[in-house]
Amino acid sequence: GHTYGLPVLVTNCSNNYGPYHFPEKLIPLIIIRALKGEPLPVYGDGSNVRDWLYVDDHARALQAVFEGGEPGQTYNVGGNAERRNIDVVRTICAILDRLRPHTDGRPYADQITFVTDRPGHDQRYAIDASKIGAELGWTPSVTFEQGIEATVAWFLENEAWWSDILAARYATQRLGHG
Repeated sequence: GHTYGLPVLVTNCSNNYGPYHFPEKLIPLIIIRALKGEPLPVYGDGSNVRDWLYVDDHARALQAVFEGGEPGQTYNVGGNAERRNIDVVRTICAILDRLRPHTDGRPYADQITFVTDRPGHDQRYAIDASKIGAELGWTPSVTFEQGIEATVAWFLENEAWWSDILAARYATQRLGHG
C-alpha cells in the first residue's frame, strides 16, 4: 500500500468456526464424523490449544477495522476463547448428546480416538487482540459456548449442504448451473 499510496489495513485472526465451515476442519469434521458414527480423531493427547473466534464476531471485527482502523496498521482479531482440542471435541459430543442422542443412548464421546500427532505440530496458537479492543472498541460478543452450540445446531439443520460437499458434487458442477 505504501508504494502506491493505498490505505491498507491488515488483520490477523485466530481459528474461525461457525456455519458453512468447510468439513475438513476440526469442528465440522468432529460434528460430521460423530453423526456418521465414525471415530473422532484427536491428535496426541488432545492438549493442543487453539483460540476460537465465531465467524460473526470476525465479520464484526473486519467492519470495525474498515470503519475505524488506521491505514498502515495491523489488527489482531481473537475470540478470547482458548480451548484444548480434546475439550472442543468433548463439548461437541455433549451438545450432540442433547440435540441428537444416539438411539442406543451411547454417548458420542465413546467415538473419540487418540491418533499419533504429526511431528512439529504446534502446541498452542494464540493471538493478542488487545489493540483492536483498545483502539476500536471491538471485543467478541459470542462466547465459545454460545458459538459452538449454534454451530452444532446449524450442521444438524443443514445436512444437505455438507453432504453435497462430502459427495464432491461441488467439484464437478459449474457455478450457476444446476
